[in-house]
Amino acid sequence: MKKIAVIGAGTMGNGIAHTFAQNNFCVNLIDICEESLKKGLNTISKNLDRMIAKEKISLQEKNTILSNISTFTDLKNGVNDCELVVEAATENIELKLNIFSKLDTFCNQDTILASNTSSISITQIAKSTKRPDKVIGMHFMNPVPIMKLVEVIRGKDTSDTVTDQIMNLSKSISKIPVEVNDAPGFVANRILMPMINEAILTLEENISSVDGIDTVMILGMSHPMGPLFLADFIGLDVCLSILEVMYDGFNDKKYKPASLLVKMVKNNELGVKSGNGFYDYTDGIKNKKVSKRFL
Repeated sequence: MKKIAVIGAGTMGNGIAHTFAQNNFCVNLIDICEESLKKGLNTISKNLDRMIAKEKISLQEKNTILSNISTFTDLKNGVNDCELVVEAATENIELKLNIFSKLDTFCNQDTILASNTSSISITQIAKSTKRPDKVIGMHFMNPVPIMKLVEVIRGKDTSDTVTDQIMNLSKSISKIPVEVNDAPGFVANRILMPMINEAILTLEENISSVDGIDTVMILGMSHPMGPLFLADFIGLDVCLSILEVMYDGFNDKKYKPASLLVKMVKNNELGVKSGNGFYDYTDGIKNKKVSKRFL
């Protein structure tokens, strides 16, 4: 397996493309917007420059990695002759079903179709194709070039052969894959998102400040970052989407999104990506927000 297509040039998509290209795969990076492709390539280039500064790669290696990536705005041309397609589009079920339905038509019969979804059912996605045995989840962690984990999610009809291929492929790009059965939120987000939601409820109930809650989890639980900063880093809109999928999937009120989270997303307070979330990022770094809340 040497030719990979990645759909979506955003944070996750460009990170996945970077990782495969760095491991000598030919990567077709696909997005409907030319500007998004330019931005994605620029992000990859800057991340490679950081690796050069740390003497992890040379300038020549950077150029080779970038030369491994081709960009496309046409889906059919972008997936032509690829052995694996990794979808990393927005976390929206209708969008993903539409993409996979088209992939099923455009791709070769043996092409494996993977989704980087963080919560949506692989079984449901697979039903939009005529190859459910070849549909699988590859849930990478952000930032993709650095984080080792890949959740490999088996849909109801995903074959053992395809699962083994993706497990081995993940190892070949220096990741550590964990096989997971299909369920809302899988493993990572089923555990993580209720914790983030509980942290938001703790803030909503004025029990402590943003910085106080994060400090407790960092110093008391040895977490590398606090749950509220992590939510900002992930994107509050993404957190809300995942919680809604789990709330609907399990029909259990413990997954109900905190009203403060819903309000912040409606106000476009999405975290790092919008420059404003539980912390303020308008000058490019994390700062405490001045508010009437318990500080």
